[in-house]
Amino acid sequence: MPDSQRCPACGALNQCGLADPRSATQPCWCFAVSIDPAVLQALPAELRNKACLCPRCAAVDEQLQAARQAPIG
Repeated sequence: MPDSQRCPACGALNQCGLADPRSATQPCWCFAVSIDPAVLQALPAELRNKACLCPRCAAVDEQLQAARQAPIG
């Protein structure tokens, strides 16, 4: 059974805000990025929709960095 807090592609912690009870009421990092559907399709069918990818495997590190550096307001 897949661990909801681990990336199904590499096994690293996926940093999923919804899988962690301490942050489940806050938006997850994935809400602010666009994940290429081809990345998700590359996962074996039995691993899809079981746990979130980590930012590295989702190939969104640059998007997350840009969001952190964007001016607020």
